[in-house]
Amino acid sequence: MTLDPAILTRLAVSADVTDYVRIIGRVHAATPLGMGPGRSRFSSPRDRFQLPYLAQDPMTAFAETIVRDRFEKSAERLLMEEELDRYSIAVVRNPRPLFLLDLRNEGASLLGVSTDAVRAKAQAAGRRLSQSLYDQTTLDGVVYMSRITNRQCVAVYDRAVASKLESNSPALDLPRLSGLRAILDALHITIEAGA
Repeated sequence: MTLDPAILTRLAVSADVTDYVRIIGRVHAATPLGMGPGRSRFSSPRDRFQLPYLAQDPMTAFAETIVRDRFEKSAERLLMEEELDRYSIAVVRNPRPLFLLDLRNEGASLLGVSTDAVRAKAQAAGRRLSQSLYDQTTLDGVVYMSRITNRQCVAVYDRAVASKLESNSPALDLPRLSGLRAILDALHITIEAGA
C-alpha cells in the first residue's frame, strides 16, 4: 500500500507520552521496554519490526492487555488472583518528543485505509497499515484510541524505543498498584482467590 506523503505530513503529530503505562508479563519486569515478536494491532505482518504499546492510563492498559474480549458473551466477569500475579506495570516517559501518525480521528479514512485498521477486533488491516508506515516513513509510531476504553494509546516502533523512551526498572508488580481496586471496579471485574 502506498501512502500519500501530503496526508502523512498532515497527520504527523509530536507527542509526549510521559506517565503513560505498559502492562507486561512479570517475567519481563527487569526490561519494561523490551519487545518481542507477536501478533497485535500494529505488529509487522512480515516480522520486520517490533513495538511496545503504551496506554494513557492504567485502566486502559489493563483493559487492552488483560481483559480484551475475554468476557464477551459472559455475564460473569471473574479473574483469578494468580493471573494478576503474572503481570507488572511500568510507567514510561519520553525525554525526546515522539513523532506519531495520528489515527485518533479521521486519519485512516484520509489515508484511504479501512477504519478496521484502528478499531476492529480483527487486526490484519492495522498490521498492513503499520508495515507501510514503517517502510515508507521515519515516524516513531502511531497514536490511536483504545477500542475498549476510548482512551489514548500509542504503539512505538523499535527504531525509536532506545533513543526516545525510558522507564524505571524493574516494573511494579501489578497487584501492588495502588489504583488496582478502582480499575477492577470500573471494569466490573471480580477477583477470586486461588485455592
